[in-house]
Amino acid sequence: MSSHTVRKPLSVLLGEAKEEGQGTLKRHLGATNLVLLGIGAIIGAGLFSLTGKVAAEHAGPAVTISFLISAIGCAFAGLCYAEFASMIPIAGSAYTYSFATMGRLFAWIIGWDLVLEYAVGAATVAIAWSQYLNKFLMNFGLHLPHAIMTSPFEGGVINLPAVCIVVLLSLLLIKGTKESALVNAVIVALKVSVVLVFVFLGWAYIDPGNYDPYIPPNTGAFGNFGWSGILQGAGIIFFAYIGFDAVSTAAQEAKNPQRDMPIGILGSLVICTVLYVVFAHVMTGLAHYTEFGNASDKLAPVATAIAHTPYVWMRQFIILAILAGFSSVILVMLLGQSRVFYSMSKDGLLPPVFSEVHPRFSTPWKNNLLFMVFVGLFAGFVPGDIVGEMTSIGTLLAFVLVCIGIIIVRKRMPDAPRGFRTPLVPLVPILGILVCGLMMAALPWDTWLRLVLWLAIGFLIYFRYSVKHAKY
Repeated sequence: MSSHTVRKPLSVLLGEAKEEGQGTLKRHLGATNLVLLGIGAIIGAGLFSLTGKVAAEHAGPAVTISFLISAIGCAFAGLCYAEFASMIPIAGSAYTYSFATMGRLFAWIIGWDLVLEYAVGAATVAIAWSQYLNKFLMNFGLHLPHAIMTSPFEGGVINLPAVCIVVLLSLLLIKGTKESALVNAVIVALKVSVVLVFVFLGWAYIDPGNYDPYIPPNTGAFGNFGWSGILQGAGIIFFAYIGFDAVSTAAQEAKNPQRDMPIGILGSLVICTVLYVVFAHVMTGLAHYTEFGNASDKLAPVATAIAHTPYVWMRQFIILAILAGFSSVILVMLLGQSRVFYSMSKDGLLPPVFSEVHPRFSTPWKNNLLFMVFVGLFAGFVPGDIVGEMTSIGTLLAFVLVCIGIIIVRKRMPDAPRGFRTPLVPLVPILGILVCGLMMAALPWDTWLRLVLWLAIGFLIYFRYSVKHAKY
């Protein structure tokens, strides 16, 4: 057997899950914390922008069906994640699961790939956070200088607000997971409240005529309304769900992971799906779907819908909700990234600095500091649109490997203790592989090229360092 296919023994993983004392991560998180962590990662500005785009260009009022189809696709992967998280409650998410089922090389690939989802994703969201902060301040007559709002590639000097939010949230993570979870809970409460207020105030002004026809007839081109439009819309809407897997990275800090991890993963998915569908229903009921096609910026779809009510003042609160949403997304992404590298470092695939735990705060503080610098530099000096889709392809690849892993683990470890079992194996994981694989195939070729180049850099590190220092 090649050294690259050596799997990390389940007995070792279960032993690590029981580690306690100084130098280990503390178990602070309950089921509610984990659900809120998932909601914090899932609900961002996508809810406020993608809904209008898909309604106007693909599905009409049936964007609600697109949300449901996309949620089903996520559920396949979520069910697989839930079994692994209850079976192997270790920080590291898909990386740890791949090591136990497919071997060290696959584990490295997925661990390196997760940098795209978490670290690069956090930087991209931080750049967008800066843009929305500027919109928020402009409504109060405050104008920040262009030089400190954009990268050198866009005519500025540094995107200072983006750097600041990364630094602040990184320092919060260093202070402690419990404190970070509390801040995330407050942020989640704020943005969910804004969504609910929009739904409750807007419901009375819904015009039933805007739902006729509920599924606009296809124009003759695939994806332009009709059922093909609903399906293509589901592929676009899918990326509004990215983030629920971040719950699994906190498995080693859950009080009762066997019970609470499945609740956190699947609970956050269900809650966000309900919010998405109801929000889309009200939004397309307030304004005819064709009106959203004239949106000039990402806020316009919601602003267009609000204009059909007496509550135009809500626009500023929507911006506030987007800022809150972005903040919790960045927080959870930074948390997820540091926990993946923590596990990789513990296995010897990365230098020990990534797994050093603060004696007082019980967090991988040097890990957090290093990513604070990396993500901060990226957010401050690189345009946000360069790697936006790389986050998506990284996530989908993780989903595919986790689904494959469930099929393998059922054959190799059928009697291992599990707090949750994925139903209908191998059907559910196969459907997860197909759905996520098709979404990957639909991404542009240059996104694939960047993924290949990123993995090439990862292989260089793996064969120059990881192979020589790996413990398994």
